[in-house]
Amino acid sequence: MCGSSLGQPEKGFRKRIDSAITQPTTPIMKQTNVLLLDLNSPCELSKSLRGIIESTQNADLRLQQETIENNDLPRRAESVLPELISRVNPAVIFLVSSWNYLKRAKSIFSSLRRSPPEPPVVVVSDTDAPDEMFELIKLGAADFITPPLTATGILPRLWRLLEQTVRGETLAPRLKDKFLGTKMLIGESQAFLEVVKKMPLIAPGDATVLISGETGTGKEVCARAIHQLSQRANREFVAVNCGSIPIDLVESELFGHERGAFTGAVSSKIGMIQEAEGGTLFLDELDSLPLLAQVKLLRFLQEKEYRAVGATKTRQADVRVIAATNTNIENAVRTGKIRQDLYYRLNMIPIALPPLRERREDIPLLAANFLAQFAQRYHRHVNGFSPDALLKLCRYDWPGNVRELESVVGRAVTFAQQPVIHSQDISLPNPIPKSFQEMKDEMIIQFERTYIQSLLIAFGGNITKAAEAAQKNRRAFFELIRKLRIDVTRFRPKE
Repeated sequence: MCGSSLGQPEKGFRKRIDSAITQPTTPIMKQTNVLLLDLNSPCELSKSLRGIIESTQNADLRLQQETIENNDLPRRAESVLPELISRVNPAVIFLVSSWNYLKRAKSIFSSLRRSPPEPPVVVVSDTDAPDEMFELIKLGAADFITPPLTATGILPRLWRLLEQTVRGETLAPRLKDKFLGTKMLIGESQAFLEVVKKMPLIAPGDATVLISGETGTGKEVCARAIHQLSQRANREFVAVNCGSIPIDLVESELFGHERGAFTGAVSSKIGMIQEAEGGTLFLDELDSLPLLAQVKLLRFLQEKEYRAVGATKTRQADVRVIAATNTNIENAVRTGKIRQDLYYRLNMIPIALPPLRERREDIPLLAANFLAQFAQRYHRHVNGFSPDALLKLCRYDWPGNVRELESVVGRAVTFAQQPVIHSQDISLPNPIPKSFQEMKDEMIIQFERTYIQSLLIAFGGNITKAAEAAQKNRRAFFELIRKLRIDVTRFRPKE
């Protein structure tokens, strides 16, 4: 995980995944420069940083790398930096150095402050000591990053600073699409991070992905993140909600049709598969896809070829398919709603997104993010939540998940009468009372999880010893661990 994100209103590290949207056609009027400034000589940190920024392959962003030798740093900083800043005119500066060199770099910050328009400086160093970080913040650093460097840690920071320093110019749209997009996956919970850490591993390949999760958990955002982190990021991301297409038009929408193929087909039409050529096709609500269309989709996944409705020849397309469903996929297969062979083909890489009630510690982070968005969009001077408001948000079960939370926060920002949102500003539906049996089942599961985790902690993740202490058969104990989805490796000593 990348280093601490300073200057953020929330405590802890905010995990972000940059998600893409369709490339806009608005031209960027001015190229944006980013300066990578090495103290002494280029190192592994600067190589990693350069690779991450250049991987975006955005012609509107120009990265320039310069080195200042540390042998005579104060004199060099005074004489070289102003001329360098004037020549490069960077919107953001990444200052890369080991902590030993940074201790002697105070003159760097004083020289930068005398170089209008004083571009923000992000320090990239190998220290993670809080006192040293805050010392650099006092000197004028806008942010501080420590290794390992990752795209999900670097690019959102870069966009945030670009947005602050290049206001009023039309460069924003395409760069924002590249670096951050219009949505973010935010969270620090274990359930969330288990999904996030898979993204960089899944994205580079072309294997099909099947995302499952309740309505509103962020399945499309997850799919866009995979697309944006892949080699297909510069091509189209085409999202299809299978449930919103009339049954008799599904095949035409997916595969296209020829003129006269059916009544009303007065002209030929390309399908969404062809539209996504070279990019990613996202099929949401997969279980709504008619069985005949599932057969054709299966053939396309196997052969990478398809036939438009009414066509006599097959066509080929290079498209990665990501599918999603908010139903129990195994039940859908058993009941015949989804073909078994299609399920096996799509389920090469399964991703299960947790509901918001299972990642309650992320609710304050998500709520703060939505509040900032709506306050800016609606021009409201609202900047936070009171403790009672946060408590109310965290106690609610959120059947609509992140999407419902977004709606609730947007409504609260609209009607808030004070800069801080209080409990009475938050309108939530009355929760449906649960039955005795439902409450009992939840309490039992909570007890089992707490009891087993405490044993695993006590015995360092040793299942055999934990089972003996619980006076249970090891196999039965292991089955209980698997049922509760407890990661035993978390409790084992680090090497």
